[in-house]
Amino acid sequence: MTAVATMPETRGKLTEGAALAPLVWFKSGGAAEWLFEPRDIDDLQQFLRDLDPAIAVWPLGLGSNLIIRDGGIRGVVIRLGKAFAGIDADEMTLRCGAGAPGISAASKARDHGIAGMEFLRGIPGTIGGAVRMNAGAYGREVCDILESADVILRNGDLVTIPLAEMGYSYRHSALPEGAIVVGATFKGDAGDPAIIGAEMKRIGDEREASQPLRSKTGGSTFKNPDGHKAWQLVDEAGCRGLQIGQAQVSEKHCNFLLNLGGATSAEIEALGNEVRKRVKENSGVELHWEIQRVGEEA
Repeated sequence: MTAVATMPETRGKLTEGAALAPLVWFKSGGAAEWLFEPRDIDDLQQFLRDLDPAIAVWPLGLGSNLIIRDGGIRGVVIRLGKAFAGIDADEMTLRCGAGAPGISAASKARDHGIAGMEFLRGIPGTIGGAVRMNAGAYGREVCDILESADVILRNGDLVTIPLAEMGYSYRHSALPEGAIVVGATFKGDAGDPAIIGAEMKRIGDEREASQPLRSKTGGSTFKNPDGHKAWQLVDEAGCRGLQIGQAQVSEKHCNFLLNLGGATSAEIEALGNEVRKRVKENSGVELHWEIQRVGEEA
C-alpha cells in the first residue's frame, strides 16, 4: 500500500482500502488503494498538485460500463459527488457538472425547451464518463452536442478543451491519461418541451422493454462493429444465456452481461472474452469491448 505520508491533506474525504463493488453496477471487484471524494474543484486541483506524480489516479462515476477486476485498483480512485452534479441552462446551452447523471441533464434540457439532448436519457452513467468516452444512444452521441469540456489534468491544472480538440471517434476521446472531466457545455436547438418529453419517454420505455435494467449489469458490453449490431452477432453465435460461474449473457438483450448473484469480475470478463471468441469463430467479425475493464487481477 502507498505510505500514508504520501497522501496530501484535503478538505474532502480520503479512504484507504475502500470497497468499490458497492459503487459499480456489476457489484463485483476489489477495493481501491485509496478513494478520494473531493469537496469541490479547488480541493481536487490542490490534491492532484500535491499528490506524488508517480501515483496513478482514476475517475469513477456511477459505475456503469465498468468491470473493476478482483484485485482492485492501485493508486487513487476519484469519485465526484454532489458538488460536481450541478446543471444550469441558458438559452440553448446546458452547462453540466461531471457528476450529473445523463437523465438529469436530459430532463433539464427538456424543461428549458432545448432539443437534441434527448438521447442522454438513455445514457446510464454520468456526464463525465459520457464526455470521456463519447457515449451515444438512439442515433446520437456526445460529439453531436458538446461545445467544450472542463478538465483537470493530472498536474492539477484546470483547462477548457473545445470539441475540435477532443479527438473524438466512436466511443473514444483523446483525453490524456489521468485527466478528469469536471464539467461540460452542450449546445442544443429550440424545441417544444412536450415533444422533447415525449421522445425521452419513448427512449425510456424502449430501454425498459429491451434491456435488463433491474439486474446487476454493466450496460452495453461490446461496440457495434461497422455494418453489424453486436447483440445480433452474439445471438447468432449461440451465446444467448451462456454462463460462466455466476456470470451470464442476458436472455433479454445479448449485448448485456449479468451478475446472477455472486459472480467475480474474473468470471464476468472471462464470459465476455468467450463470447468474443465464439463470435469471431462464427462470423469472422471481431467484437471490441465497450465496457471498460480496470484494475489488477486477483
